[in-house]
Amino acid sequence: MKNLFFETCLSSLIILFVHQNTICQTTIAKWQHNKKGAISITYDDGIPTQFTQVIPIMNKLHFPGTFFIVTGDIKGSLNHSKFIGRPVKEIMNETKTITTNKNNFFERASAAKFLGYKGTEEYFFKAGSLYESGKLQEAYKTIDSVYALALAAALKPGIDTSYEAGLSAQNSWSEFKTFASQGHEFACHSLSHPFMAILDTPNIRYELQKCKEDIRIHLGKENTFSAEVPFGTEDERVMKYVLASKFFEALRNKMPEPYMQEINRGYKEQPGTSQQEYVQWQRGPLTKTPITLMKSWIDTLLAHDNIWLVLVFHGIDTLGWQPIRHEEIANYFQYMKDNEAGLWIATFKDVTKYMRERMAAKITEEKTNRNITITLYHSLDASIYNLPLTLKTYIPAKWKNITVQQNHETKKINVEKDAKGKYILYQVLPNESKIMITGN
Repeated sequence: MKNLFFETCLSSLIILFVHQNTICQTTIAKWQHNKKGAISITYDDGIPTQFTQVIPIMNKLHFPGTFFIVTGDIKGSLNHSKFIGRPVKEIMNETKTITTNKNNFFERASAAKFLGYKGTEEYFFKAGSLYESGKLQEAYKTIDSVYALALAAALKPGIDTSYEAGLSAQNSWSEFKTFASQGHEFACHSLSHPFMAILDTPNIRYELQKCKEDIRIHLGKENTFSAEVPFGTEDERVMKYVLASKFFEALRNKMPEPYMQEINRGYKEQPGTSQQEYVQWQRGPLTKTPITLMKSWIDTLLAHDNIWLVLVFHGIDTLGWQPIRHEEIANYFQYMKDNEAGLWIATFKDVTKYMRERMAAKITEEKTNRNITITLYHSLDASIYNLPLTLKTYIPAKWKNITVQQNHETKKINVEKDAKGKYILYQVLPNESKIMITGN
């Protein structure tokens, strides 16, 4: 009889313990503010009309953007495009007797734009396109052609500037500083917008590091988090080098997170079937992309809970590659605004930070009759990964008035309800003081 009584009491205690834990359960929302999905609106090349035509639209809607800029030709930049390596004339002379091959291709391609003649860039970009298409022998012959023309002085003296760098030269660091103060992120897109797949290692490093340096000097360290290697390259050699070098915290070309599937711009795969915790789904609207298709991307995001839609824009109105009219963009962004209840619209940097912090974070909690004390911490570099996380905590049914305190700041929080019970959503900083939830 005593044993039966003891077992009955023990069973009751276990049920009570489980019930209490269910009430106090705290989780980190998949997206900030517990939204259905995230959108990052990004722009490449620093096209002037991105700033004159689109930023006013974004500011009116309170949308932050990420701008991957080409810095070498902006007035006031300290670093400009140049060849890093042996004297160019020495390389030119070697081409008289040794044809371009896999052993010398990257050095010669890196130097090709700096032979002292106009028209060389056309050959450089042609070689880059051929190389990325797998046509290596044709790429080698293209480099041989430009050196032959230079040796014969068949081109006009001078230095070429890429189309993107020429347009970016119309921008100013002072304007960028103003836009950054409005909440927009600026990020590295290289000094001169070259085909990185055909540069050698010293010139890849120079193009990215020196771009980052000018952004840091003019706009602050907070704008050195993200980068995009030009042309959206996924070249294995370049990606391996840039990722291993850790120049940047995030690379839009490639983010090999174990918990995330990447679907880049050229991929036809759809995100809805992925079982990964997160899916980064890049879409690049072009001049003829129907607005209905662009809106369907948002509808797809809202139908799931794990999609990060990364939009990649280039030209606006009459400037830039594949330009889109700013009126069409205004229409598109208004559709986002109309669906904002389910969308977290944030910079590329902030979405990256949130995901990494959430996946690295650990929570502990303690409960009394009137308080729940929570500790939230992660092992990432807290000087970089300092974005607030959204916590969801289930509270006792009898609690009505709820406050959350952290770092001597107290906020009153609204109570919400779902099938599991009453809960609160609130923003807190990881790796700070304990979080105190009080209810009565």
